[in-house]
Amino acid sequence: MKMNRLIATVSAAVLLLAASARAAEPAASEKTGPAIEQKAPAFTLKDQDSRDVSLDSLLKKGPVALVFYRSADW
Repeated sequence: MKMNRLIATVSAAVLLLAASARAAEPAASEKTGPAIEQKAPAFTLKDQDSRDVSLDSLLKKGPVALVFYRSADW
């Protein structure tokens, strides 16, 4: 009898975990931004010294790799 109760408890726990994992899955995300291998649009941003830097000016010097990272205070 104790074994049946243990199996039932473990089975219920597994089902709850599976259900909560499925519920935690993110909804289909909205695709934003350029597609992979699509050229980036022209833009100008401030650098670490608050100077304007354009993508076009960087491309004149050679290939550019854009790297995005998320800071801890976002």
